Amino acid sequence: MVDVSLRKRIWGWFFFDWASQPYNTLLITFIFAPYIKELMGDGTAAQSAWGFGIGAAGIIIALLAPVLGALADTSGNRLKWIWIFSVMYVCGAAGLWFAAPGDFNLILILFFFAIGMIGMEFATTFTNSMLPDLGTPEEIGRISGNGWAFGYVGGLLALVIMLAFFADNAQTGKTMIGLDPALGLDSSNREGTRFVGPLVAIWFIVFMVPFFLFVRDTKSAAAPKGAVKKALRDLKSTLARLPQDRSLFAFLGAAMFYRDALNGMYAFGGIYAAGVLDWSVQNVGVFGIIAIIAGALAAWLGGIADSRFGPKPVIVTCILALTAVGVGIVLISRESMFGIALAEGSPLPDIAFYIIGAVIGAAGGVIQSASRTMMVRQANPTRMTEAFGLYALAGKATSFLAPLLIGVATYTTGSQQLGVSPVIGLFLIGLVLLVWVNPNGKRVV
Repeated sequence: MVDVSLRKRIWGWFFFDWASQPYNTLLITFIFAPYIKELMGDGTAAQSAWGFGIGAAGIIIALLAPVLGALADTSGNRLKWIWIFSVMYVCGAAGLWFAAPGDFNLILILFFFAIGMIGMEFATTFTNSMLPDLGTPEEIGRISGNGWAFGYVGGLLALVIMLAFFADNAQTGKTMIGLDPALGLDSSNREGTRFVGPLVAIWFIVFMVPFFLFVRDTKSAAAPKGAVKKALRDLKSTLARLPQDRSLFAFLGAAMFYRDALNGMYAFGGIYAAGVLDWSVQNVGVFGIIAIIAGALAAWLGGIADSRFGPKPVIVTCILALTAVGVGIVLISRESMFGIALAEGSPLPDIAFYIIGAVIGAAGGVIQSASRTMMVRQANPTRMTEAFGLYALAGKATSFLAPLLIGVATYTTGSQQLGVSPVIGLFLIGLVLLVWVNPNGKRVV
């Protein structure tokens, strides 16, 4: 039976996922991204700008994540770092309020977006590294899955609140349930939709309280003299030895490709739907609700499967499902499905895309939860934060790849549908690399 203090720590750790998930849900995918398309008018230009913002943030994350992780392992005090990056998260999200129609600085908005995204990713690196402290190797798969499911529920609730009370339709000025935006916000200046940034910031501030109240760092010692040099020296040694650990090396390589493909689906899903299917912000929001419900349920079930069968078969199953989805996206448009012409105004593409959203939400949540469980199995237990820094690096080292390939494919083919086809290849590369991954990693079985 889990003692009360540990139970509180686990629930406090869960609340980070609850607090941070809206950045992914509301800003990266379902509300702010399609709003940028509405502001700019041209889907291709919006997609390019979005790729630049995410890519720039990804470069910084790739360069600094392993260094920060190594430093935290050497000096401890992970909670201090989480505080710092939480401030970046809040400031970046709140700054998106300034994306007013007709009079906004795109570079400034992308800067705010990147600051918030960097804060989210680095805070996640440090909280992920606390996972081994919360249970036995047999329990952490379930704990990880439950945390991810809990985060999905938080993202869902935030999205419903946003759609029902704030996100205003560009034509009617009303929210999804026919109300004027709450708090007296002016729909003629899209203040309801722009409030998504401050809402995400406020949500994070409120729901990080349980995390900071209940989570205790087992590595809270003060930094010894020369900690930075030691951290960088240890990191260099870790990178030099990495190819010798075939299983860890293969897993990081696999994760690099399949997570990049998944992030490509997430980052461009809203803009893609707005461009190809001509969906409004509210339509994309409904798509998001379906995806999140599926994701929350699947993350819970995936955690059970992870604990019973291990993370590797769970990851493989998810990659296969997401690859099939990628093929489906390429073959579905407003005019045809799988090569079969559709009558004008047919609802089938919309229905199909809602189903696709459910599969992306379900498989995407499960694969991310199972991946951090696999990282715990593969990593050196004494260098866990550094390992998750490398994990973050693997997730961001090629973060430019999916946006670049999508851009090149779209330009070359002149088709938004064919433009997303590179994600299929990235998923398959990740699947092949998993062949060399030991399912048990460094666990003694």
